[in-house]
Amino acid sequence: MTETSFETDFWKDAQRRQIWDDIIPGQPRKTIPYTLTLEAIQKYCRVVGDMHPLYFDEDYAKKSPYGGLIAPPAIHILLMFACTPTDDWMRSPGTVNAGQSWSYNLPARPGDLVRLEARALDKFIKKDRLFVVHDNVFFNQHNQVICSGRGWTIRPQ
Repeated sequence: MTETSFETDFWKDAQRRQIWDDIIPGQPRKTIPYTLTLEAIQKYCRVVGDMHPLYFDEDYAKKSPYGGLIAPPAIHILLMFACTPTDDWMRSPGTVNAGQSWSYNLPARPGDLVRLEARALDKFIKKDRLFVVHDNVFFNQHNQVICSGRGWTIRPQ
C-alpha cells in the first residue's frame, strides 16, 4: 500500500511525536512508501519557482539524456515528509536545520514508488542545544538509490 498524500498541518500531531529521549541512534525510523506523481512534481516545482522543461514538457524531456520527465534533485524535501508518518521526530515544529549534505544518483520520475531508509546516527548536547545527526537514503521501486544525505538538526525538545 502506498500513501499518495501527506499531512500539511505540522502542529496537528505534535503531541504524538517522539521527543529527544525517544531518539535512539542507529534505530531505523518508521517510513511509508510513496508513489511520486507528475502532479506532485509539478506542484513542487511551481512552489519553488523551478519551471525547467525537464519537469513539464514531455517532448523536451524525451529528447534529453533522461529520456522522459523527471523530478528536480531537491524533490527530496517533499519526499522527506511524504515518506514519514505524522508522528516522526523530524516533523517536530521548531526543528532547525543545522546543515546537510546530499548526493544525487538518479532522478526521481513520475510514477516511482519511493522508499526511504532513515535513522539517527548520533545525538549530543552542545551549548544547551539538542543536536541530532541523521542519514536518509531514498530508493525507487527498482531498489536503486535516488539520493542520499546526512543532516544535522537542532531539536526543540
